[in-house]
Parts: sequence; C-alpha cells; structure tokens
Amino acid sequence: MTAARRLDRLFCERALLAGGWASGVLLRFDAQGMIAGLEAGLDAPPAGAERAAGPVVPGMPNLHSHAFQRAMVGLTERSGPAEDSFWTWREVMYGFVGRIDPDSLQAVAAMAYAEMLERGYTSVAEFHYLHHDAAGRPYADVAETSKRILAAADAAGIGLTHLPVLYAQGGFGGQPAGEGQRRFLNDPDRLLAIVEACRAAPGGHRTGLALHSLRAVSPDAMAAALNGLSALDPAAPVHIHIAEQTAEVDACLAWSGRRPVEWLLDRGWLGPSWCLVHATHVTPDEVAGIAASGAVAGLCPTTEADLGDGLFPARDFLARGGRFGVGSDSQVIIDAAEELRLLEFGQRLAARRRNLLAPEAGASTGAALYRAAVAGGAQALGLPEPAGGLATGQRADLVVLNPDDPRLYGRNDDMLLDSYVFAGARDAVRDVVAGGRLVVRDGRHVDADAIRKGWRHAVDRLNAA
Repeated sequence: MTAARRLDRLFCERALLAGGWASGVLLRFDAQGMIAGLEAGLDAPPAGAERAAGPVVPGMPNLHSHAFQRAMVGLTERSGPAEDSFWTWREVMYGFVGRIDPDSLQAVAAMAYAEMLERGYTSVAEFHYLHHDAAGRPYADVAETSKRILAAADAAGIGLTHLPVLYAQGGFGGQPAGEGQRRFLNDPDRLLAIVEACRAAPGGHRTGLALHSLRAVSPDAMAAALNGLSALDPAAPVHIHIAEQTAEVDACLAWSGRRPVEWLLDRGWLGPSWCLVHATHVTPDEVAGIAASGAVAGLCPTTEADLGDGLFPARDFLARGGRFGVGSDSQVIIDAAEELRLLEFGQRLAARRRNLLAPEAGASTGAALYRAAVAGGAQALGLPEPAGGLATGQRADLVVLNPDDPRLYGRNDDMLLDSYVFAGARDAVRDVVAGGRLVVRDGRHVDADAIRKGWRHAVDRLNAA
C-alpha cells in the first residue's frame, strides 16, 4: 500500500460540483475513501482542514488499460516489410509479452498507474489477459498475475476495477490459438475462478469481467462466462473490444452474416454495465443501438491513432445521448486531457469544422467533454457516478489543477477546463487525491522514487531476456 497521506477534510476555494462550479467548498472524506459530506459557500477553511492549492475537479476514470504494454512503448515505431497496421503491431506485442514474469508485470503496472495519477486519472479499469507463464501453463495460483495487478494498484494508490479477460480461441469460428496467444487462454470456469479470487482479495477493488473480442470467444463461452458473472454480481462491469479494425468487421460478417456490434445487439445482452471498447467501425444503426442500450463507448484516441484504427463517430453518438469515457489502452501516451483533446481534434479533421462535440451553441467544449468522460468512465468502472461534478456518496477522487501553469493562469471555471483540455498544459495537474489519499503532490507521485526504481529493474530484466 502506498504511503500516501489520508485526508479527512479538504477546503477548495473553487470546485466543480455536480450542480456546477462553487466557491468555498469543504469536502469531508470517510475512512473508506468516500466523500461523506460537502458544504459550499464558506468564507474560510475551518481550523485544521487541508487547503487545496488550486481549483478542484473530479478525477478522470481510465476505462481501458493494458498496463503491461507500458514497457513496450517506443518498440513498435519501425516500419515493417509489409504495410504496418494493428495486425503487425500485434505480432510485436506477442513477442514482447513472452518475456514478462509476475515480478516485472507488477513493477511495470505500478509505474503505469503512478503515471496515470500524475496525469489526472484517479481510477482504472484493467483489461487483463496476461494470465499464464511463457509456455501457457497456469501458475500454481491461477490468479497469480491478477493479484500482481491488485498489488500494483495498491502500491500506486489508484482505484482499480479489475477485469480478468476471457480469451479462448484464435479467431472467428473456433480457430486454434497461435503460440503468441497461449499466455492468454482460459475456459469460462477457470476465468471465473480468477474473478472469484480477485473478489475475495483484500483492498476493496471492484471486479468485473472482460470478453476479449468476438473473434477470441465463442458464443457458448460468452454465455457461460456472463451467466457465471451474473450469479456473483449482476451489476458487475462487462467490457469487450469490438469493431476496432475493418478486417475484424469483415471476418465477423463472413462468420455470422452480421457486423460485430450488430451481432451483440441481436443477443440483447447490452446494458448500462457494458463497455464497448473502441467500436470504431459502426453504422448509424449500430450507433443508435449502442446509445439506446445505455452501454458506454470506451474510446482510446491516442492508441487508436497510434494503431491507425480510424475515428469513432462521436458527434452522431453524443447527439443520440450516447455515453462515453476514455482510456490509455496501450499506454503509448498516458494523459487524461490528451485523450479528450485528440477525440475532438479527430472529429475536426474529419469534418473540417471546430467545436463539434459541444452540446449546444455557446457551450464549453472542454468542460462538456470532461464532465461527460468522468460520468461515462465512472459508469464503466462500476463506480458511483460523479454526474460531471463532485457530490456526497462518491469515491473521493479529485484533481487539483495548477493555476500557476502559464496556460491555465487567469482562466476560471469552464474556461479553465477548456485550457486544460486543449492548451496542452504540461504542468496542469498539481495535486491528486484518490480514495481520500493524497497520492500526487506538486505534480509528482508521493512514492515516485520507489516505483521508478522497481520500473528500472523490471525494464533491465526485460531487455536482458
């Protein structure tokens, strides 16, 4: 567990609440790291209360992470003999993943989580499919690597929704898995055993389940896993990669006669506990179906750009009342504001217009994106929804922005969020509180030295393997 200091009260000169911006806000945190009380309109902080060093906003949930991939950032930026794509990137990833052991996994994940906290994320959904040893054999404890993820989250102090991934085949129609996928493979029973072990572990982490993709799980295996999860917790989050690549869409059509999202909608499974990760290549009818289901679209713009995936039709989706959140996915960039910035900028480049994701004329684009991503991300992680602002009953996750950063200086309220999202202010995050603990102080994780030492040792081992 991180040595971060627990707070019981925080006074904010200015804070973004569920009802909007407010002055003189006192937040009270309970021993479980939740916001237990809130007062606004105070003239001065009560005696003994901590004082925030800048405007306070809700922390951003990171709804999609593969933490181990933090250690391979920069290793895939060489042109291959054929046209590079997601599929060539995947082969490099398969080669890299064979070198990771539980110790290095834990150290790499702790580093990724500390960086997330420093860049404005306060909780994370870990889409975890690295289950077995390099030969594909389960560890003596089938939940060994999942428990290492839990330990990494504890070390960094980030809120965790752990999603053990069902990965059971190599392609549509039960194609056999390749050698590079052998560390990922489970049947529903063994996957549910991992889920149960994580649910029983200490630390108060949220646990759900992920289906890797339609190509990696058969319909029968999906149904078995979903039924088993429902018996444990009917409200548990369910995440799935879907329609990320056009080749995936074409293969799904050849297998089933239906597009990936269309196939899921036909099953009637989708609902508010689901998160559809990427959903890049969708038709207008599929967009309408996702929005109507209440499922969250899990968007990862920096990774989607890095892999050349394409652009999600965000404007149409939001116009239909769709809910979304953002994630760092492959960790090529870890920065909550940058995901939102690239989401809007991608739409601008495609449409050759500006401020496309603002809800109405005159509305702040940055503030609207920030509030929506906080709410959608919380839903995807199974957290009490912040409704775009701080309120009692929520996990005590918040970010103190730095009013002295030159790009934020002189900006207030929604204009402050516009500058935070769009101006690329590298020193924008001053302090971070996660679960009522002060985990980032003056832009640096409180346990940065120890976590970075473990990271360096892990990278040295990986490079030597």
